[in-house]
Amino acid sequence: MSVTERPAPGNGPGQESGAAAADQLRDRISADSLTTRRDYLRIVATVSGGLAVGGVGVAAGILHRHGDSESLPEPKKVTDRLAPGQSVAFRFPGDDDRAVAVRLGDGSLVGYSAVCTHLACGVLWREDRGPEGELYCPCHEGVFDARTGEVTAGPPPRPLPKIFLTEQADGSVWAVATARSGEPAKDALCRQFGDDHPLDAARLGCPGTARAAESRRT
Repeated sequence: MSVTERPAPGNGPGQESGAAAADQLRDRISADSLTTRRDYLRIVATVSGGLAVGGVGVAAGILHRHGDSESLPEPKKVTDRLAPGQSVAFRFPGDDDRAVAVRLGDGSLVGYSAVCTHLACGVLWREDRGPEGELYCPCHEGVFDARTGEVTAGPPPRPLPKIFLTEQADGSVWAVATARSGEPAKDALCRQFGDDHPLDAARLGCPGTARAAESRRT
């Protein structure tokens, strides 16, 4: 199933759903071994504010790296519901960016670029491979760990770029941000906040943003 629905104006997540999305993103980021507890708390505070106002919403592809944007994408609804052991194909952050969301057996949500980091072939989810399934590129037998996106077999040189997913109270799954291949969560958000969100970037602790944020406040 492929879902490419964008939130219609006035019908996307509001402030309440934005807070719920931030809670889910906090849980995702806290599981990232490259991100400290202090970092992910900053990220949650930052993304919460961005979602409330609609501001928040990598592999080497043929033309560009997946999610290689310097600004936060618009949040995008992936599916109404995703059960354990199921996956769904979608496009994010752009209409040409293939992606896949998977609900692992323990209920965890993971999202990745569906473009192989070898020669940009499509990546598929195979539930029956191993205890957690696997992400598989049939072109040259590339295999990626379903929980981390890391390469476990074949020629791919880099892990799959991550897509940050959140789950709303009604069970719907949303894509809200991206990271390049191997990029820590904090670095990904600092890059995408950039100059457009100096106060949020300062709260996140992004390098070189504190002075710009202070000037905005005064």
